[in-house]
Amino acid sequence: MDAAGSAPAGRALVRPPGPRLAEGIVTHAARRPVDVELAARQHDAYVAALRAAGWHVRGVAPADDLPDAVFVEDALVVSGDLAVLGRSGAPSRRGETTGAERAARELGLRVERIEEPGTLDGGDVLDVGGTVYVGRGARTNEEGICQLARLLGGRKVVPVDIRGCLHLKSAMTALPDGGLIGVPEMVDTSVLPCLQVVSEPEGAHVVVLGLGHVLMAASAPRTAARLAADGLRVTSVDISEFEALDGCVTCLSVLVPGPRRDRGANRTSQHPDAGFRNADGIC
Repeated sequence: MDAAGSAPAGRALVRPPGPRLAEGIVTHAARRPVDVELAARQHDAYVAALRAAGWHVRGVAPADDLPDAVFVEDALVVSGDLAVLGRSGAPSRRGETTGAERAARELGLRVERIEEPGTLDGGDVLDVGGTVYVGRGARTNEEGICQLARLLGGRKVVPVDIRGCLHLKSAMTALPDGGLIGVPEMVDTSVLPCLQVVSEPEGAHVVVLGLGHVLMAASAPRTAARLAADGLRVTSVDISEFEALDGCVTCLSVLVPGPRRDRGANRTSQHPDAGFRNADGIC
């Protein structure tokens, strides 16, 4: 979920793409051929970016028979010392939790799980400060959200209806200062505080690597330039083969923060062209 702000940043769980990657589920992207060898190189570069930012990378056991298993975020939600195993709304993906559970236990995390009839993908869970936003759509249902809220023990959980996208984090993520960034047409903005409107849809996908440092896809150059102008350090990686499968930079890892330190007032300034929207429109 949210990343720590100083080195050592914490641990990052990743799972390498398997030989059947090209058979992965495509829901919203136009199906096209996927170059599995190129995807492997792109994944290596993604992992290298995490390491360069101070994250200790740990591999989740490969699941070569499960084409979508590289999108490890969907199998596991981590909050503090708690790891919640998801139960995907896509039945073919439910086997991915086995390796994720083993990795969570190896990290010493307490493990719980979403039970039938609940469904929940980790890509629908965005932890921002004291609030956990959870996308309600094809992969995550109301029962799954209720179960997650109980497991999180009283934390504020806000369901967010999504449309035209696979997961909540396909449409909205958060910046290091906690501000939300995304595509307002894809989320119910009535339940959100202000949302910074991105310059291109791929700009909605931000991984916080540390204080003032974010990871983004190379397919969002305009948003990256705007965030850099606001004072953020932006690392961009090419993940085109994963984007062909509705993937984004958040999907490819589960970040488990290290001990928190004072993060200070690392507020990014508002770019003069940035739009913000809540239930009443632009603000």
